[in-house]
Amino acid sequence: MLRYLPFLLIIGLTIYTFIDCLNTPEEEVKHLPKVVWVIIILLFSIVGPVVWLFAGKKRSAVGGGGGFGGGRARRAAWVAPDDNPEFLKSLRDEQDEKDEKRDRDEKRDQE
Repeated sequence: MLRYLPFLLIIGLTIYTFIDCLNTPEEEVKHLPKVVWVIIILLFSIVGPVVWLFAGKKRSAVGGGGGFGGGRARRAAWVAPDDNPEFLKSLRDEQDEKDEKRDRDEKRDQE
């Protein structure tokens, strides 16, 4: 059973890097177009995936530490709707529009 382990590791590494390459946005891919990276990963079973891991994608440090992070670029932190000023402004604007419409309808009904 142990003699199959290297082959399973190579297959697992290839599948991981293939999926990682496909899920990486085009602007984060370095050096070559994404299609070329996919071909390299699939054709060169050990070298292709290892080269992709180290040179194929822009990587950011996870947790502020240097080194090989593998994390995605940081996005804006999620803000709860009741703390989000843009969302609250959109609610106020929506309510103002409803109030204006109701006022117009009331004036029209009175005439």
